[in-house]
Amino acid sequence: MISFASRCLSILALSLLLAACQSAAQGPGAATDELLGDFRLLEQSLASGQLSEAESRLNALQSRASGDARLERYQRQLAEAYLRQGQTALQSGDLDRAAKALSQARQLMPQAPALTTGLGGAIAQVRQTELEAADLASNAAEQAAAQAQAARREQARQLHLAAERQAAAIKATDHAPTLPHAQLIDPAAPSSIIALPMLDSRDNQGLYRLLDAVAADVVKFRCTVTIQVRQAGDYLWLAPLLKARIERLDPDFSPTMSQRLEPEQTPQLLLSPQH
Repeated sequence: MISFASRCLSILALSLLLAACQSAAQGPGAATDELLGDFRLLEQSLASGQLSEAESRLNALQSRASGDARLERYQRQLAEAYLRQGQTALQSGDLDRAAKALSQARQLMPQAPALTTGLGGAIAQVRQTELEAADLASNAAEQAAAQAQAARREQARQLHLAAERQAAAIKATDHAPTLPHAQLIDPAAPSSIIALPMLDSRDNQGLYRLLDAVAADVVKFRCTVTIQVRQAGDYLWLAPLLKARIERLDPDFSPTMSQRLEPEQTPQLLLSPQH
């Protein structure tokens, strides 16, 4: 009886020991498998470039297993991924995205500033270049604006001078004596030639009308008269006709008349105003 009881107790003790070992093995093993799955998901996020998702998974793991030695390795990998992202953004000219990626990398690895020095220096250099370019553009714009303003001032000065000259010319014209209207001669010319073809053709009516206009100009402009004819008889006939018309217009004026014989040329009068 005692032997049977002893055997039963031994079996019960062995069963309890096996159950305890099984329970102890299941507890730590389950926790380890759960972390391995999360680390695999973190690795997948890093491999696919989903850095925001990877950072969220890393933060979750740090909350659950802050003492796990693997966390530092993944944290460094994530920081390096952000740095690569920043370098790519910098090469494409997206300076804001590059600066954001640099900031995220520094937050992940504050104890290793040398890790972000290269990208930080590159961003600073690009910003300095942009500032210098902006300064140059601003200076060029200011210089162009100053030149444009100077050109406008010079144009305004030239327009003002032109207006002054025009006003002076108008004023001089207003005060200049107005020459009386002439029928045949140019009052501003030293002399004017009046052809007498009707003397050859014996067109007396045409000649008389012409002599009326000649007499008006002679009196008005106090002209000297040169009568060019083919023969002296034409002068002796023509001169009295012209003098009679002049006396009717101004009895007190007796013009100077002279004769010129040119047998080969068409008869004409040469009238010279006495200014």
